[in-house]
Amino acid sequence: MKLWHKYIGLILPVLAVAALVAWPFVTGKPANRESAFTILKAVALASSLNILLGYTGYVSFGHIVFYGFGGYIGIYLLTAQEWSLWNAMLAGGLTSGILAFLLGKAILRLRGAYFALATIGVNEAMKAFINNFDLFGGPTGITLNFSVYKAYGGAAQALQTSFYIGAGLALLAVLLSHIVRTSKFGLGLLAIRENEDAAEVMGVVAPNAKTWAYVLSAIIPGMIGVLFFFKNGNVEPHDAFPLHASIELLVMVMLGGQGTVLGPILGAFAYQGMRGYLVTSAFFKNIQLSVSGALLLAIVLFIPAGAIGWLRHRVPMIRRALA
Repeated sequence: MKLWHKYIGLILPVLAVAALVAWPFVTGKPANRESAFTILKAVALASSLNILLGYTGYVSFGHIVFYGFGGYIGIYLLTAQEWSLWNAMLAGGLTSGILAFLLGKAILRLRGAYFALATIGVNEAMKAFINNFDLFGGPTGITLNFSVYKAYGGAAQALQTSFYIGAGLALLAVLLSHIVRTSKFGLGLLAIRENEDAAEVMGVVAPNAKTWAYVLSAIIPGMIGVLFFFKNGNVEPHDAFPLHASIELLVMVMLGGQGTVLGPILGAFAYQGMRGYLVTSAFFKNIQLSVSGALLLAIVLFIPAGAIGWLRHRVPMIRRALA
């Protein structure tokens, strides 16, 4: 029974990811595989952001920088150094983690709006740097040679392989989020979120805890970036560092419920479904980002705890399952 109580908060998130993976196979439609991959990518990115935003309360508008930076590192290694996809992904994740460590030591001294503004600056500075870095192709980016896909059974098989790896990374992000939340380290992060000064008085070394949370939140986005650009066949600055993508991740985490394992998953499902409608609507396709901004404002004003927080408040008997 104790084991059941320990893992009940993980069961629903894992089942949600499993259902998403099974969806294209149950329907038998290849197009659904691409839709599922997009949602799996969103789940992985939102769950990783939740480690920082949900557990420490630090709002980052530049989380996509790790996705782009890791993606560039990995694609460069794939093309120029002829590394395997696996090694390139590991390198992308590791270098993103190192970048987060270096940035964290500097900007995590800031709090509130100052930290949020600093993350925007970091994203735009990295985008400008890559745009003028000739080794990474400058503004034209890097394009994969078609021969790279031969090692993976050709381009068609590479798409299938990318889907499975994306599912694995989404599951890894969910597991990491759960492990952090239920650990002593996670308890310290939650204390920082509630009152950082009080947490330090109680023995939490806040600067170190925040930095390592930042590092953990950066690794999987770096790996996802490599996988996505490998799947697409090229990487360019405007695709690697889109500021609006960071805002969309904030919406996903807050819509589902920040600080919970299941919340970012539900948020990713809901937002990607809404986004799919908006981009195909003749009326909304040009103002979809305005809709996202309005949604973020509505969440902050009316349901700051997100959908999970709303449910837990009104249905106490399911609180443990909605951790």
